[in-house]
Amino acid sequence: MNHSFPLRSWAILAIALAGGTAPHDGWAALSLVWPVQLPYEVPPTNQDIPDVSIPPNKNPLSPEELQRAEALLPLLEGKQEFWAMGEFVHLGEPSVPVLVKALTMPSPRIRYNAIETLLMMKGVAGVPALVATAKEPSEIPRVREHALRVAIRLDPTKAPEAIEVMAKDPNPSVRKAAAFEARYVRHKVIIPVLIPMVSDDERFVALSALQSLWILTRHETEFHDWDTSTKQDRALWSNEWVEWWDANKDVFEIPEPRRPKRSL
Repeated sequence: MNHSFPLRSWAILAIALAGGTAPHDGWAALSLVWPVQLPYEVPPTNQDIPDVSIPPNKNPLSPEELQRAEALLPLLEGKQEFWAMGEFVHLGEPSVPVLVKALTMPSPRIRYNAIETLLMMKGVAGVPALVATAKEPSEIPRVREHALRVAIRLDPTKAPEAIEVMAKDPNPSVRKAAAFEARYVRHKVIIPVLIPMVSDDERFVALSALQSLWILTRHETEFHDWDTSTKQDRALWSNEWVEWWDANKDVFEIPEPRRPKRSL
């Protein structure tokens, strides 16, 4: 018996399981509502199991491996696409120059999966190509948005130029992606890109820009009903941000991100 477990709790548990009654009415009532602690023992760890995972390759690709990587590119679409992505991950970051070629292949699926593979392998060397893809006006929005998202996850310092281009795109979904992802780029140059977006024609774009500004600056403006605002309202209210930035841009620094509160 686990002697650290309260004896009284054991008695109540035994009585409840046996279908009997406790000696006193109070005990009987407690046995119905009082949660009973059960002893817990941590399962033993098996130290004899070896680590059989294969680490990603870090050496330059051999001619054979380079040829193999080239052959994987068309397989990034179709029934073997997940296997091909895994093979690129195993080849490691030395295969990034080959994988980047997929970003200009005709199939949108191949281009999207190439971006996802760069994220999986943490291919920081591919960030310039991702930024170029995000900026490309002839690329489909879904691929551009994913390219921006992955570029920011891998190296946010290189993302501002893509956000600036996407913030002015005719497609509102591209502008929204720029406004939303900007909150993860903790650099001062993002603020003057976001402020004009507060008066965007589309309310959902403007709200994304506003939320990113609040997250990055913690600047509190006057209360406005942004959810039901018109473009004229947003254009007027955005002047508050313009005035604040003009007065503070020389001394402003991005504050440290808020840490989640620990639950007691």
